[in-house]
Amino acid sequence: MTQAPEQTFDQSTADRAQAIIARYPQARSALLPMLHLVQSVEGYVSQEGIRFCAGQLDLSEAEVSAVATFYTMYKRRPCGEHLVSVCTNTLCAALGGDDIYATLKSHLGVGHEETAGEPGTPGSITLEHAECLAACDLGPVLQVNYEFYDNQTPDKALGLVKALQSGEKPAPTRGAPLTDFKQAELQLAGFFEGRDADLDGPSAAPETLRGAQIAKDRGWDAPKMPANAEFPALPEKK
Repeated sequence: MTQAPEQTFDQSTADRAQAIIARYPQARSALLPMLHLVQSVEGYVSQEGIRFCAGQLDLSEAEVSAVATFYTMYKRRPCGEHLVSVCTNTLCAALGGDDIYATLKSHLGVGHEETAGEPGTPGSITLEHAECLAACDLGPVLQVNYEFYDNQTPDKALGLVKALQSGEKPAPTRGAPLTDFKQAELQLAGFFEGRDADLDGPSAAPETLRGAQIAKDRGWDAPKMPANAEFPALPEKK
């Protein structure tokens, strides 16, 4: 089995790659978490990382590249210690997301998917504008290493980024305590050693649960599905 040079992807990384593969009946299904594993080592997906995945999964480099370049969560340039993603989709933009992005862009002196500081070094920040982060009830929102900071303003977001640059790790509004980009990628690959306390953080916000609470207070209930419900026949394949 082909592996990338030892200095980048050591035996521990190769062992983790094989542990990922063992989760799936087909090895190629492990490609997405394997790319996160690569990012946990390199801070992005390099050509060397593509070769590593291809060798572990018995795929061609072209097949791995096709996936790595399709999804925006796989970065093709080295990321900073922290990845700051500002939602600029319709609702967040209307509520101030565009102003937040412009403020951070001006402060950091970088644009979309560019890094302020030496990538990977303490206090370095990669900025990106993101499509919907699925938190419209709490907009405008941004994420740091995929952890949520809700109900943001330009001033709050600027204070957050300055804190990150100075080495602080402000607590997210909800979710796990903040870590750095590489550690977040290791978790996305499925490895959570020493992170049991992450489950203790707040999850759903009151705004998100408001509809369910109103329904409970008013005794509203969805109709129960009959035990013998008949489903329509599937259309004939042609």
